[in-house]
Amino acid sequence: MKHLLLIPFFFTAGVLYATTLNIEPIDNSLVIYNSNVGLVHEKRELNIKKDDSQIIYEGVASSINSDSVSIGLPSSVKLFSQQYRFDKRTHKKLLDAHIGLKVDVRVKDDNKKYKTITVTLLSNDGAKCIVKNFNGSIISVDSKNIIFSKVPKTLITKPSLVWNVSVSEDVKSNIEIDYLINKISWKSNYILNVDRDKADLSGWITIDNRSGKSFNYTKLHLLAGDINRATQPRVEYARAKSMRADSSAVSHKAHEGYHFFSVPFRVDLVNNEKTSLKFITKKDLKIKREYTTRMSNPSYLSGEVKRDVTQFITLSSLDMPLPKGVVRTYSKLDKTTILLGESNLKHTPKDTKIRLKIGKNFDIKVKETLLNIDKGSVNINTDIEYSLKNSSDESKIVELLVPFNKLESSEVKSDEKFTYTKGNLVTFKVEVKANSTKEFEVRYSVKKQ
Repeated sequence: MKHLLLIPFFFTAGVLYATTLNIEPIDNSLVIYNSNVGLVHEKRELNIKKDDSQIIYEGVASSINSDSVSIGLPSSVKLFSQQYRFDKRTHKKLLDAHIGLKVDVRVKDDNKKYKTITVTLLSNDGAKCIVKNFNGSIISVDSKNIIFSKVPKTLITKPSLVWNVSVSEDVKSNIEIDYLINKISWKSNYILNVDRDKADLSGWITIDNRSGKSFNYTKLHLLAGDINRATQPRVEYARAKSMRADSSAVSHKAHEGYHFFSVPFRVDLVNNEKTSLKFITKKDLKIKREYTTRMSNPSYLSGEVKRDVTQFITLSSLDMPLPKGVVRTYSKLDKTTILLGESNLKHTPKDTKIRLKIGKNFDIKVKETLLNIDKGSVNINTDIEYSLKNSSDESKIVELLVPFNKLESSEVKSDEKFTYTKGNLVTFKVEVKANSTKEFEVRYSVKKQ
């Protein structure tokens, strides 16, 4: 589409011939990152004549990073400069755009009744306008009485890029445009349905589009990983939600230390809405339950301390990576669904054990009691009793983690078996029978500093 524009060129001003790219792209895609940024790719048709001065690219996102625009133009089109334009339809904008043009205005006749006459708008200072009427008289009228018949083409009423160019020959070609936008993000959410020693895992991708642009029938890709950004814009949220579910498999590829997920169908992402897509379904995953509590350092324990026990569910490793997100774990009791807990999942590579924190176990309690401390001339010997009470109807294996200096001169003595984990944690895995209490003593010896 071609029309005249009164748009200032980068070194001159005047009437310019401009061509507007087709509003509907021939092809488009969108890559969304974890860091509230998206990469837009579009292919559009360009039909431009020799000596045209501008190309108008309508319909860009209002959150565009204009410094990021990459455009491939034919060799016969030379690009000089770029402007971001978005003329909101205000009364002043309409008045300014009609200067030198015919408009209608309501004026009072001799009987003080309003009539409409056609005039030429000469100037505008906000409240008053100077116009020339049909007989050549120049009069002042109230700007509120000006009547507009249409929005002039000099106003660009959609967020647009205007490229100032020089064209040496007529061109009909497809061009490709890439640019970054802000205020668009995605996140993963997972549902884990537990049934005894197995569980079903489903994953959802939720896209929050506040970019100022709707993406219609677009190829969607998602990059999982934390890319480095020079600046991090603040997320802004607006109105409603929408949801779309599809069980088609989302494919992924590893690339440069990230994971690139591709949705196998084209999607519509409406501006200021959320869209959810299903991207993973895994059935009959083997799970284990773990019960863990962290104890005091023996050197600093005094008196008696009671500890809660945290329960975890661990999953067998998956054959695909999982983007970071929230995992909500459910189970059923007497046909009633129960939320067991929520966990934050980090970016997890494939073939990695997944350990989800569920919450505090109601029926298992641990108590540590200082029995004796002997500060000799060489070593400090500390005797501690651990008491584990299991009030449930099932036997449990409880893991006690005791921070202790693992030095050559240090020593741990107990009838209960232990190992060192994570460097300096003395780890006891103690089986406690149903509705019973298990007690054992430990002596810790450490050389004086």
